[in-house]
Amino acid sequence: MAAVTLKCPNCGGGLIFDPASQKYKCEYCLSLFKQEELEKLGGEEAAEETKPSAAQAVQAGKTAQEAVVYNCPSCGAEIVTDETTAATFCFYCHNPVVLQGKLEGRYHPNYILPFTVEKNKARDIFLTWLKQKKFVPKDFYSPEQIEKMTGVYFPYWLYSCQADGRLEAEGVKTQGSRVVGNTRYTDNQKFEIVREGRMDVKNVTRNALKKADKKLVEGVMPFQMEELKPFSMGYLSGFFAEKRDMESREFQTEVEQEVRGYAENNLMSSVADYSNLQVKQKSVELSGSRWDYALMPVWTLTYRDSSSDRIYYFACNGQTGKVCGVLPLDKRKLAVFFAEIFVPLFAILLVVGYFL
Repeated sequence: MAAVTLKCPNCGGGLIFDPASQKYKCEYCLSLFKQEELEKLGGEEAAEETKPSAAQAVQAGKTAQEAVVYNCPSCGAEIVTDETTAATFCFYCHNPVVLQGKLEGRYHPNYILPFTVEKNKARDIFLTWLKQKKFVPKDFYSPEQIEKMTGVYFPYWLYSCQADGRLEAEGVKTQGSRVVGNTRYTDNQKFEIVREGRMDVKNVTRNALKKADKKLVEGVMPFQMEELKPFSMGYLSGFFAEKRDMESREFQTEVEQEVRGYAENNLMSSVADYSNLQVKQKSVELSGSRWDYALMPVWTLTYRDSSSDRIYYFACNGQTGKVCGVLPLDKRKLAVFFAEIFVPLFAILLVVGYFL
């Protein structure tokens, strides 16, 4: 399994994928390369790589994760990762490193959604979002903390199929009523209803990483799937990436039920104008089912509250900028707010009550 650093064809510096330009950027000579240009120049093939020795595969204590040690292609320093990490940085020379073997064979993604929100933009989104949160500890948004914001490609499974639905029912429409003597008559019309439809279902998304916080990776959805690109290792350069450790079969039943339910609701909504409806038969058949494996971009920022030892997080969709998060509460700020608002109000009420 190889550790790879993409090299600039002009100066040999490390290349990273730049979300703003959607090109590969050299941090040394500032050259920019399109994906096609890099392939034509042989930039990806010329990437430096090293392989770990057999002695460098070690067990990570009592955990189920496997820790693996690589050598940085640029400086030779050791890089320690767990078994799902597919792209990272060297902590010594800070060059981006792609662990190529982690995404080969059955773990090779079909698609990738490149970052379009760059880090500075993600920081601005984070700070704007925080303005609405009054009782967050300052440590959570200190410059040192914000600098830890990380771009991560998370793995997702995408389910697509064709759904053919059929609904048979009897509907009743009330046309009006009339009174004859002491009797009121209601005029109803009965209809035999048949509805059939075909729906193309594309890219129903499921998180494919066990260790990922479900709220984090699902809270930033949806992604704009029309921007998916065929997977290329180069997009990972300059970011962290995780490989999947969950199989599509784990979601098969759940997703099929979701698709059938959605198709049935669409059929039912087409007959909503009847005053009474009796369903005789409904069915949804799925065909052409397909699972694709894709990596999606997310900016993440985590914070450990020292008082409770609880981890809080902020996440930003690296394509659309949608945010979600679970924030810590600064009890001191809350107490000050209570004292500034409610104590004077209580004093005024006491004074008013004294003179009444």
